[in-house]
Amino acid sequence: MKSLYRNILIGLILASLLISACTESKLKVRVATDATWPPFESINKNTQAIEGFDVDLLNAIAEKEGLQIEYINVAFDPLLVGIGQCQYDAAISSITIKDDRKKSMLFSDPYFAAGQIVTVRKDNTDIMGKDSLKGKNVGAQIQTTGADEVEKIQGANLKIYDDISLAFKDLMNGQIDAIVTDNPLALIYVSTNSDKLKIVGNIFTDESYGIAVCKTNQTLLSRINKGLAAVKAEGLIDQLTQKWLPR
Repeated sequence: MKSLYRNILIGLILASLLISACTESKLKVRVATDATWPPFESINKNTQAIEGFDVDLLNAIAEKEGLQIEYINVAFDPLLVGIGQCQYDAAISSITIKDDRKKSMLFSDPYFAAGQIVTVRKDNTDIMGKDSLKGKNVGAQIQTTGADEVEKIQGANLKIYDDISLAFKDLMNGQIDAIVTDNPLALIYVSTNSDKLKIVGNIFTDESYGIAVCKTNQTLLSRINKGLAAVKAEGLIDQLTQKWLPR
């Protein structure tokens, strides 16, 4: 009997060591995200954990590729600077793949198609879309495609925000006239504030989100792309769309 207990104990110890070895063998990846951009990344009010479409996606990729993810919550502007300087291994934060960004960082294959759209207060009657923004005070988050697009509109007055939630607060309080932002984000805010906000006009850009990677880490990029292809093939993008985006 003692021999049996000893064998069981040895087995448990070996199993523990094997699990520990497997865990330690995982590649640790420091990933920056700006958790102010629902439904892709935000802070769960109850658990204080970062959650969203992007988090579920990267966690699934990590499981496929044996990556150990550490999320670092950082504002979007320093996030882009940080990944450009390889302060982080990667970044996932509804990041549009753009040629100017490719100069300082690598990008995974695209994983989500998005575009810019205009949100206004529910009682607004004179803004019908992008072409109605001349002479209007328009909010957008710093270093985003939305801010770039507002700057292109002749006569529009761009107001920059570090946190997009503050822009929506100002919009609802009448401090600005409109917001230009990614359509999934606009849908979330309108769906939760349907008595105060509405979307006007059509999506007027064609963009794709990608996972940014330190420009010197081609190996990590290859593993992320491999994992991304695998989860795409399993239909995960559609599953996450159903889970996180309002319908």
